[in-house]
Amino acid sequence: MTVNSNVYLKHARYGKDLVRLLRVYKEGDVQHCTELTVRLLLEGDIETSYTKADNSVVVATAKKSDNVDNIELFGQEITKHVLKQYAHISGAFVDIIKHKWTRMIVDGKPHNHSFLRDGEDIQTTSVHHYRVGNKIHITSGLQKLLVLKTTGSAFHGFYKDEYTTLVETWDRIFSTSVDAKWTFSSQSPDVLSKIDYKKIHAGVRQITCDTFAKDDSASVQATLYLMQQQILTKYPEVAEVSYALPNKHYVGIDLSKFNIDNTGKNTSLYYPQADPSGLITAVAGRKDSKL
Repeated sequence: MTVNSNVYLKHARYGKDLVRLLRVYKEGDVQHCTELTVRLLLEGDIETSYTKADNSVVVATAKKSDNVDNIELFGQEITKHVLKQYAHISGAFVDIIKHKWTRMIVDGKPHNHSFLRDGEDIQTTSVHHYRVGNKIHITSGLQKLLVLKTTGSAFHGFYKDEYTTLVETWDRIFSTSVDAKWTFSSQSPDVLSKIDYKKIHAGVRQITCDTFAKDDSASVQATLYLMQQQILTKYPEVAEVSYALPNKHYVGIDLSKFNIDNTGKNTSLYYPQADPSGLITAVAGRKDSKL
């Protein structure tokens, strides 16, 4: 085969994706479980494996850890191991999904070893670890948290032109699937190894739910920013917070042909509209942050 001398390899990573595992922790009669999906990609002096069919720079990737339940620490352990083990690797990149298992309540109390999935929301983290400067970037997330409230939301006073068909409303259903991410301020391995990530994740989730429920929402944008303000106020370790909130529309059904008024304050029957939908996104950070 003729080699084109005008072609070069600009960038490459390799590794493993969709590595699934379930870790069971046993404390006497009580057991805990953590299910993860992990991706690990590496970059460095690996060009010849692509350009010269040289597999000597390709390494196997594995790690033993007691911190599987703490995905940010687990990710840091993996990247630290890879950079220590393989001198020709310059960067390690881990993405972890933590799937949800909630302990069952049986006979009015938590069952010792039975769990259920009471929602599709997941925890995520991305750990990027670079050999130069021994810098680590960590972004954690909460995704697929489906929420809905039947009142306490409005949308009016928006810009209108000759193509506007949306009707102003002072009371509507507000539903969205939360996709939140937060990035940590420090890049120091020593600092990042001591952060209480599980506490922060639980706090972000609680702030998200509490604000969604309590805020007399003038718009998705206003509610979203209120969530970000509270997170950045409560957690100084966090440098910035992003949200992506798609509108899950519920539209009042026209029942006039049945002589039933299902409009305005009398609306009680809705049709879930799959698309099109609004998508509201924003990133909030600190003015003194270096990110």
